Amino acid sequence: MSNIMGYFRKSKNTLEKGGITPKATYEEKVRCPQCKSFETKRAIAKNKATCPHCGHHFRIGARTRIKALFDKDSFQELFMNIETIDPLEFPGYQDKMDRGRAACGEEEGVICGTATIRRQPCAVFVMEPGFMMGSMGSVVGEKIARLFEYAAEQELPVVGFTASGGARMQEGILSLMQMAKTSGAVDYHSKRGGLYITVLTDPTTGGVTASFAMLGDIILSEPNATIGFAGRRVIEQTTKKKLPDDFQKAEFLLEHGFVDAIVPRTELRGTLEKLLRQHNRKGGLE
Repeated sequence: MSNIMGYFRKSKNTLEKGGITPKATYEEKVRCPQCKSFETKRAIAKNKATCPHCGHHFRIGARTRIKALFDKDSFQELFMNIETIDPLEFPGYQDKMDRGRAACGEEEGVICGTATIRRQPCAVFVMEPGFMMGSMGSVVGEKIARLFEYAAEQELPVVGFTASGGARMQEGILSLMQMAKTSGAVDYHSKRGGLYITVLTDPTTGGVTASFAMLGDIILSEPNATIGFAGRRVIEQTTKKKLPDDFQKAEFLLEHGFVDAIVPRTELRGTLEKLLRQHNRKGGLE
């Protein structure tokens, strides 16, 4: 899928604000990679960053997703001060992190906090595909684990949006350990009666798929999202078999029982509100 996260990112400084006016930016046209039609960025943004003609879902940044789905001014960010280090002194790792921060304006690959959807409270994490493809390092795992523990204590459901290339190789075994840690935190939250809704977005792969992404009580997905563990080519070479064309797509996983429902982004807010209302232990805000 094409990446148009930058189209919806707010300006970070005065120089950037003065460079391109919002009107000129939004009137530029983008070609949909699926139906090949051209549409303005304004029309795509108004349609929740999906193609108005065929429904193709463009990748979006974490804060754009939060702004589109949750009640205005309801999001309160948590665990902002946890910093990434370079434990293995991996060559080029610091440069990659710096480029990731410059590309998306985020400090790490996930944003955590609390919010409401049509006045239904929840804890939420949203992975940021613009930061090293949302890869899971120590900080990503720590923030997600802390969120589940916080939600358990506050009796809040968790809504999580996954978008990841998997474990972060630059942190070696420390990254792989996050699979067990996050899975344990999900279990802690579950045993205290907490609801966990996962929303899989394109792509969700590797160690994220093998841990907290597929542990939701209810697992939703955006249409045509790539979801899997190992890459398609690796699996074909290992099994010596040709895989179906739609292998590792959301629709394939729905057919085989790994996903509960595929929900277009334009319908996701209403779907999440209904699910949260049905399972709410405390009742919505008045």
